[in-house]
Amino acid sequence: MHLTKKQLAWAVAGTFSVIAPVALWAHYYGPDPGASGAPNDVYGNLACAASGCHTGSAKGGPVNADGGAVTATFSGGMTYTPGGPPIIITVTVTDPVNKKYGFQMSARAASDDSQAGDFAYDASIQNLLILCSDTTDIPQNTPNPVNTGSACPSSTPLQFIEHYYPAAAVVGTSPYTFTWTPPATNVGNIIFYVAGNAVNGDGQADGGDHAYTKQYTMTPAATCSISSAPTVTAINSASDFGGWSNFASGSYLEIKGSNLAPDSRTWAGTDFSGSNAPTSLDGVSVSINGKSAFVYYISATQLDVQAPDDSATGNVPITVTNCGGTSNSLSVNKTALAAGMQAPASFHVNGTQYMVALISDSTKPLGYAFVGNTNLSNPPYYFQPAKPGQNIIVYGLGFGPVTPNNPSGTITAAGNSLISADAITMSFGSTKANLSYAGLAPGFVGLYQFNIAVPSTLSNGDYPINITIGGQPLAQKLSLTVHN
Repeated sequence: MHLTKKQLAWAVAGTFSVIAPVALWAHYYGPDPGASGAPNDVYGNLACAASGCHTGSAKGGPVNADGGAVTATFSGGMTYTPGGPPIIITVTVTDPVNKKYGFQMSARAASDDSQAGDFAYDASIQNLLILCSDTTDIPQNTPNPVNTGSACPSSTPLQFIEHYYPAAAVVGTSPYTFTWTPPATNVGNIIFYVAGNAVNGDGQADGGDHAYTKQYTMTPAATCSISSAPTVTAINSASDFGGWSNFASGSYLEIKGSNLAPDSRTWAGTDFSGSNAPTSLDGVSVSINGKSAFVYYISATQLDVQAPDDSATGNVPITVTNCGGTSNSLSVNKTALAAGMQAPASFHVNGTQYMVALISDSTKPLGYAFVGNTNLSNPPYYFQPAKPGQNIIVYGLGFGPVTPNNPSGTITAAGNSLISADAITMSFGSTKANLSYAGLAPGFVGLYQFNIAVPSTLSNGDYPINITIGGQPLAQKLSLTVHN
């Protein structure tokens, strides 16, 4: 099993939460840093119900089990403006039995769990304290290090704001009110983790104390750097797969124009909802015959999108919408199929357009080589001719439905078969090749995969790859190299 860096960090944090000495109350005024209930905190999801603290269980807990709650309200709602004004946060702890309350909160960027923004409070109130993160227990009554609203140092970068009970303060104050200033730049979603205690005041770490946790997600406010609506000038299917003037359900389209998007990027894993691809990137969306397309790439002058499933054929309208408005409409011919094989311009050499084909080869850095003469290109692209009888893999778009059904805009989970597979032939010149697989490629969105056995009777040379669908030849003129 491969773990991401964040998962590894959580695993390490989980280990430390078991083996580290428990000293949540090393500070007489409240818990050490790392008790806000964040999964990556030193004390993890148990927060202030970690073993030896506000719990009667040797293993920690329970949490959120005693009929009370910890809640937070945010004066600006659940959006923030990068570099914008401070937001007032109010934390409230309630419990049906206990009436002495404490809390701890942290604010973390959802993308990497780093500190997001800065907490501050009115020091004259004397019931709040800000701590910077640490990894060691410290003597009681020793701040570690305490700050009053400025950013924490890089050595202890996370901020934790919590209750503080100096001698003059009223123990058990709730609610607690303080401010949080958003980060200067857009860091994506920010998660506020908050843990609360409702204690009986007997000074014992037992089940008489009650612990609660909650989290809130704040999103960046929409900003628009586009002053006018986008303009669409041309649309075609993916250039690397034929670049047709028509398209089909599941085809990838290139939409060209101006003022299309505020930035340039492709979709990322965080843009997906489960296995479902995004229908909007950074506020940019595309409508095809009134249905939402799946947005793969955005830039000011080009968008790449996957067409949604739609039984309609003929000319259909396509528009682009961003924060500046909705574009003019262009009509594009939608057909039942719009098949094309992967054959980019970079594979056009000395007047010959070669098709992308892969050979499994464990000696190569990526575990495969491209089919072609060894001098066709320089590393990191490694080429070698296909051998008669060898298995190769080629890719395409726009070949139509599969069984079991896999809707457009979803990651293909498992093997499948083209409904029209029996009507597809691939030949090296006049010699027909055997297809052992013809369907959508598992792990991809809308990409078709064909596993081909190179005919064993072929001699050395470049062969035109002739493809027919339902008896009709594919318009692309493609070649592959075979050599014993």
